[in-house]
Amino acid sequence: MRATANGIEICYEVFGEPGGRPVVLIMGLGAQMISWPEELIGLLVESGHRVVRFDNRDAGLSTHFTPADDSAPAPSYTLDDMADDTAGLMDVLGWESAHVVGASMGGMIAQALAIRHPARVRTLTSIMSTPGPRVGRATEAAMTALMAPPARDRDEAIARAVATARVVGSPGYEMDVERVTRLAAEAYDRGFDPAGTARQFTAIRISGDRTEGLRGLSVPALVIHGEDDPLVTPEGGTATADAIPGAKLLTFPGMGHDLPRPLWPVIAEAIAELTERG
Repeated sequence: MRATANGIEICYEVFGEPGGRPVVLIMGLGAQMISWPEELIGLLVESGHRVVRFDNRDAGLSTHFTPADDSAPAPSYTLDDMADDTAGLMDVLGWESAHVVGASMGGMIAQALAIRHPARVRTLTSIMSTPGPRVGRATEAAMTALMAPPARDRDEAIARAVATARVVGSPGYEMDVERVTRLAAEAYDRGFDPAGTARQFTAIRISGDRTEGLRGLSVPALVIHGEDDPLVTPEGGTATADAIPGAKLLTFPGMGHDLPRPLWPVIAEAIAELTERG
């Protein structure tokens, strides 16, 4: 499905019955909505939620900000703009407020949404994220993988995704190579845009630190982080939880910068417990 929101087109998908507790899932840098596992979404639906996942701007099938020609400057935007995209999608869905869950850059967007539009956020779940670009900095190996030159074709894009997952993924869990390969292929076919990912990365860098804004929140919050995350190191999760009054910090040994399948039931249960309170 597609929605016009905040001046752009957003591709989205809804799961669950009307009347369920509304949950918005926001994905991370360069990732598409398909990166949210449908099995995890199914667990949320089973616990009484109506869930929406969507492609951020410059990802998947949503609007891409590609310059009209090589002489035109690349459009610039911030995480605040991406938070406003999310609020606009909620308007289209008829959701005055929702439980907001973000992973990685999606966690940053979720934080910005709660700061900018506090009445729209019933609860906030920030996963493997950080309140600012200087907190929880990546290891050298993870940054090297992130900043590798763009793939030149489909096969290389798939191989690059698998190689990156080996660097930033969860060392305590067996890597699901089949799933990583399948998602990389589907993502390439839906919309491969390294320049769009670069624009998202710029948005992270120029958006500043959200710590003071998070300190002013009064929303029930959950922070989930891997204790072995090399891309957003655990300091990012700790700083996020410390900044939000009353936030619960849930960490997992062996979890890196991904969502290991064995943890999906635990993560879904933790989110459900939070939304029941919120």
